[in-house]
Amino acid sequence: MTIPLPPAIAGYLAADSSDDIATLLRTFTDDAVVVDEGNTHKGHGEIAAWKTQASTQYSYTVAPFAIHQDGDQITVTAHLAGNFPGSPLDLRYRFALRGDRIAALEIAP
Repeated sequence: MTIPLPPAIAGYLAADSSDDIATLLRTFTDDAVVVDEGNTHKGHGEIAAWKTQASTQYSYTVAPFAIHQDGDQITVTAHLAGNFPGSPLDLRYRFALRGDRIAALEIAP
């Protein structure tokens, strides 16, 4: 099932699945913040380092299956499957958009 996603979120998920870091960074504002596994990554440099490390450790696919908007927060729930501990699992991606790019992202079970 395909669900409609805002362009920045669709772009992020497509780049995340393909490990295309340059394209992934273009979906974020310059001062964006990502929180994943209890760690905070601020700005393009830290986000690129986070994504590069994750890409070298694990291979996975992301299949979004639900979206919910609450004010300026958009939560996308996706099924992840790959070679990481606990696979497969469902994760919630909480996005805050600024214009046509992602200003904040929190990834949590």
